[in-house]
Order: sequence, then C-alpha cells, then structure tokens
Amino acid sequence: MSEYWLISAPGDKTCQQTWETMNSVTSKQNNLCENFKFHIPDLKVGTLDQLVGLSDDLGKLDAYVETITRKVAVYLGDVLEDQRDKLIENLLANNVDLSQYITRFQWDMAKYPIKQSLRNIADIISKQVGQIDADLKTKSSAYNSLKGNLQNLEKKQTGSLLTRNLADLVKKEHFILDSEYLTTLLVIVPKILFSDWNTGYEKLTDMIVPRSSQLITQDQDFGLFNVTLFKKVVEEFKLHAREKKFVVREFTYNEEELAAGKNEITKLVTDKKKQFGPLVRWLKVNFSECFCAWIHVKALRVFVESVLRYGLPVNFQAILIHPNKKNQKRLRDVLNQLYGHLDGSASSSSNVNADTVDIPGLGFGQSEYFPYVFYKLNVDMVETKI
Repeated sequence: MSEYWLISAPGDKTCQQTWETMNSVTSKQNNLCENFKFHIPDLKVGTLDQLVGLSDDLGKLDAYVETITRKVAVYLGDVLEDQRDKLIENLLANNVDLSQYITRFQWDMAKYPIKQSLRNIADIISKQVGQIDADLKTKSSAYNSLKGNLQNLEKKQTGSLLTRNLADLVKKEHFILDSEYLTTLLVIVPKILFSDWNTGYEKLTDMIVPRSSQLITQDQDFGLFNVTLFKKVVEEFKLHAREKKFVVREFTYNEEELAAGKNEITKLVTDKKKQFGPLVRWLKVNFSECFCAWIHVKALRVFVESVLRYGLPVNFQAILIHPNKKNQKRLRDVLNQLYGHLDGSASSSSNVNADTVDIPGLGFGQSEYFPYVFYKLNVDMVETKI
C-alpha cells in the first residue's frame, strides 16, 4: 500500500520514550502498522505570529509541490509511450525508490540550510519547484509539437485511400509527364464500382486516352486508379466522375517534393529520438527534485504544527506510519486512545465529522483534525490523478 501517515506526538521524558510507547502499542503488540522515526533537524522557530502565518502558507505550498511532482510523473509516463511499464522504476528520489526515501528521510542541509528561517526555506522550495514547473511547460510544449507533427504525417501514410498520402503508393511510370496536351489523374473508386469504372471511364467525357487506366493499389473499401486524358477536359471529367461516385484526388507527381516529404518524416523521427533521451533524463532528475522538496515541505509542516500544538521548548517525536490497509480504523482508535488526552475535542470530532473542524494555527488546510499532528502521504505517482 502506498499510503503513509506522518504524525508527531509530544516528547514524554524523552522523545525516545514517546517513540517506544507508540511503536509498542501499534506495531509490536497489535501489528497495525510499520513505524519509522522521521528525523527533523533543529529548525529556527521564530515567533508565534510567524508560525501561525506560515502554517497556512505551508498548506498551500504542500498542495502546489505535490501537484507539480505528480505532473512531472504523469508526463514522464506520456513520454515513455510504449515503455510506460518502466515508469515506476524511473520514479526515484535521490536514486532510491520513494518508500525507501521517506522511511529513511534525512534533511538535505545543502539545499535547505537550517540556519535560514522557516519562511526562507519555504521560499527556496517554492522558487525551485516553480522553476521546474515553468521549464516543464516549455519542454513539454516543444516535444508535444514535434510528436504531433510526426503523428499527423504518419496518419497520412495510413488510413483510407480517400484521405491518405498517395506519394508512397505511386511510381513515375503511372504518369504521363512533361506533355503539352496530356495529363494523368488519380481516381479513388469504391470496390463495388470497379466494373463500372473499367467499362465506363473512357465514356465519362471525350478526349480520354483509351486503355490508359490501371489499378495501382487497393485497400479494404477502395481502389486507386490512374487515367490519362487531355488537359482541356479535366474539369468536365471531374464533374462526371463525381456523378458516378468516383473521387478524383488532387495530386501532382514531383519527385523533388515527394523526396522532401519522405525526408521530413525521417527528420522528425530523428529529432524525436534525439530529444527523447535528454527529456527522459530531465524528467527523472526533476521528479526526484520535486518529490524530495515535497517531503521537506511535509517535514516543515510537522515542525510548525508540533510547535503550535505542543509549545516550547521544541520537544516532539515525528513518526512515519505505514498502516496495514485492513486495520486502519483500529489503528486510528489506538492512536486516539494514546493521544486523546492532548485535546479532548479533537478525538471526539475526528470520530464525528472530521471535515468540519478548522482550528486557527493548528493545521490550516487539513481536512482531518486529530489530537496529534497528522498528515497523509500517498507515494503512488502512477495511478493517482492530479
């Protein structure tokens, strides 16, 4: 299961004691979950007003960073196309799978220096992810345009004879070229009308070269025929052909243009292959960047909410819980029994209606409120919709 719960509880005599009590009751005794210590460094607290304001902003930043993280993951799946089954193995954080990253979380001191204020760290993350979002828009737009042009050209190489490109079906010998008076037309004839065409095309108008038509190719429904006639009767021929349900396709045989068309497809295929590798690498690197930033935002939120809930000096234990899917309700009950004394209203409200409680400064933007700090984490980046 890809869902995790990130909680914090106030330190007993020591944070280790908090950890041991919680782990013993939930994991060892009842087998309700697997628990991991979630290490948050000694961050700068700031003032109470700053924490209250930051709490709200971190909720918005959390949602934004998660959205961009998932957007990068989804686009990587789109780019991989027929290799999409390899998506999960490409979605790594710091070169390890996502569950391993969060269960062994270590704060990145180089990217997010803890000597900075909490607000500055949040701003660093916001700018970093905002830049990735902007770059993704630029890169995806260029690649999608190239991919779209290629798909359009490839569509013209397949499909019905009524619409597809005829260039790769005809040869020079099918045409009368460089004649002052004569021209060759290409006509699409429904299969059920082949005999009508063969017996009647010479009579559609005067000045048609006898026995000049041959079947060049056919698909499921239509055949492609050529016919040679005098240029002066072309419009009349088209009119009478239309009356008989024969479709004249506009086509001029020009070897240079045909070669250019083939070259364009080759060029687009080559360009797409050239861009594919670097784009996949960029998406992998920046997925990792976004995901790691997202977990740091979660850490910031736990820190801020814990200080607001439990007060100073800073004394709480953050714990990452991997609940057993079948036992989630029981786990929630055990946690409420363990920590219900922290806030009586919270334990009762979480059972009655978790969506209506909103306490200023204590978990802005949370849909659920419990007597302990609580955030949900879903690391399934493949199925979950943005």
